[in-house]
Amino acid sequence: MLRAVTDLYNYTHFIYNLSMIVKDGLSPLERTRKILAGQNGTLLTTDLAKFNISRTYLSILERNGEIERVSRGVYQAKDAIEDEFFSIQANCRSAVYSHETALYLHDLTDRSPLRYSLTVPVGYHSTSLSRGGHKIFYVNRGMFDLGVITLKSPHGNPIRVTGLERTICDILRSRNRMDMQIVYEALKRYVKRNEKDIDLLYAYAKRFRVQKIIRQYIEVLL
Repeated sequence: MLRAVTDLYNYTHFIYNLSMIVKDGLSPLERTRKILAGQNGTLLTTDLAKFNISRTYLSILERNGEIERVSRGVYQAKDAIEDEFFSIQANCRSAVYSHETALYLHDLTDRSPLRYSLTVPVGYHSTSLSRGGHKIFYVNRGMFDLGVITLKSPHGNPIRVTGLERTICDILRSRNRMDMQIVYEALKRYVKRNEKDIDLLYAYAKRFRVQKIIRQYIEVLL
């Protein structure tokens, strides 16, 4: 619960900072530049709509050579490195980072993802996801948001990721699609974490109907 409150506070603080940008008396063009800077060089068309800024200013920045389009609705500063985590999720808002990618973001593995693992609700289809070569997992819509939190990407932008306990459940649910060496290492790291919540893990495991295998692994390692 404390972690969820902290995640909500961080995300709310992020939105509040952006709100302050558009209330400081600057011109729309300067406000657009400040939003761009506040998001570490990444700008979404939805950011402009959120703060009632015309897309004309986006076009002006593009013509000036200050930004470039990296994907549909996503732009970045010319001198910035693309935040792929942020860009992918901006185009696929119903997807959350999970499995191997979540393990990397939670520091439960040292292996950088060669392709991103994402979970989407059953029935969800995205052309950009299927074309991107990502590893896609499906879950019932009623379970989709369970244990999902907001973290910062390596570039400092907010992204949605499965939390620690949800991630452990996911990798054991999908172990037939996982490298078991990665799974074992992640479990070993998890049980050593001070912030782990075993009761929450077992509660999620029950919801996902993997409580037996979760207990088998966890009780051996504890």
